[in-house]
Amino acid sequence: MAFLDAKRYFFKPGRACELSTFAVPKTWPLLIPIPNMKQKLTENWSLHSSASFPSAARTAIIFAASLVLITGCASRGVRNPKGVPVTQMKADERGFVAGTGVESQDLVAVTDKMARSILGVPEIANAQGVPRIVLEPVQNETRFPINKDIFLTRIRTELNTKARGKVRFLARENMAALERERALKQSGQVTSNSDPNVVEFKGADFFLTGKLQGMTTKTSKGTSDYVLYSFQLIDPRTSDIVWEDAAEIKKQGLEDASYR
Repeated sequence: MAFLDAKRYFFKPGRACELSTFAVPKTWPLLIPIPNMKQKLTENWSLHSSASFPSAARTAIIFAASLVLITGCASRGVRNPKGVPVTQMKADERGFVAGTGVESQDLVAVTDKMARSILGVPEIANAQGVPRIVLEPVQNETRFPINKDIFLTRIRTELNTKARGKVRFLARENMAALERERALKQSGQVTSNSDPNVVEFKGADFFLTGKLQGMTTKTSKGTSDYVLYSFQLIDPRTSDIVWEDAAEIKKQGLEDASYR
């Protein structure tokens, strides 16, 4: 039996499939008739060849093309099945995925500076008792939609970890749960180690708040972002700003990045 080597490329808008070289017997009949096969090939596919073939070979080609039309192009699979390994980095390191906005290394640098600065305030360092601090929301006036309150969370964590009891923070964000628990104790539904009718919730000696402000410049050469991080410690009795500090960071880059 004589054979012909045939290689064909079938193209469809947006994708391409290559049929590997295969042997076609000259005496093959059309084993599976497909209605309107010629019309389908004409409307949906373009068949390119470098040589003319006998009718039996063309029949085999049409049969192979029909399989492609029915089953679609076979996937070549993932080029890198093991995936790209994740690079673990320290929070204060600038990674290879970076932009001109607020990033983890900025967060660490700014909050470290603020925590150290707060401990040096005379109202904190020379306080007779332990000052109580309540966190107030940070204002984000930059163009970056970030979790702004993460700055105060890290300042609080740093002070609670390293200040050795020089300051304490009040959990005002949990007031609803605290009041519910007190009501349960007052009604006798749960036990209490102290008189539940005595108000023991502490008042704030200071409010800690902050603001993020930014300036952006964009040209054909790239993007430039300046961010001012400022924080204040406020006396709620007198409204005095007993402490304030700030950090400034400016970045330039060829490409911008998306922040969430």
